Amino acid sequence: MKKREIQEINASSMADISFLLLIFFLVTTSMATDKGLSRTLPPPATNEEKTKDVDVNKRNIMMILVNSNDRLMVNGEMMDVSKLKEKAKKFIANPTNDENLPAKEAVQIPILGTQMITSKHVISLQNDRGTSYQAYIAVQNELVAAYSELRDELSVQKFSGRKFEELTADEQDAVKQYYPQKISEAEPKNYGQVNGGAQ
Repeated sequence: MKKREIQEINASSMADISFLLLIFFLVTTSMATDKGLSRTLPPPATNEEKTKDVDVNKRNIMMILVNSNDRLMVNGEMMDVSKLKEKAKKFIANPTNDENLPAKEAVQIPILGTQMITSKHVISLQNDRGTSYQAYIAVQNELVAAYSELRDELSVQKFSGRKFEELTADEQDAVKQYYPQKISEAEPKNYGQVNGGAQ
């Protein structure tokens, strides 16, 4: 009796097809990339600067604390995050030259000339180790939005109705010098109870 011959499947082209499919998916798939927060860190302090005591006027600092229950305190006052942007804008610009807000000084800015600005203002942000990521990002978003709105308002006022993104690179630099973004982040701490039980 004759044995049936089993025909072998020609798999020589399978490797080529698999390779082509792999290339296709690599080329057409978009990779998700994480986006970080843009922060400019100060340069390392020199030996002279380390030995000097820096005297910072309290009126120039906006102290923001976020505790482990995501409650927000701004300069010792409990605040909802939705009100933070307007508070920050008022602090940064000091439109009425309030004595309790950052001091203004005359600064020479290219294109804009001599301007009275709060060049020494600092927004100091400190979180608790238990602060949620969502609360941290919400606070950061409000602070960045405050600077963005102020820069847009100034751009419209000084450059014929154009918003900040529509300006030239030199004009944008001038606006950034007028409203320099100064957000300082301290190392997270354990606050426990803030303001007598408000957690």
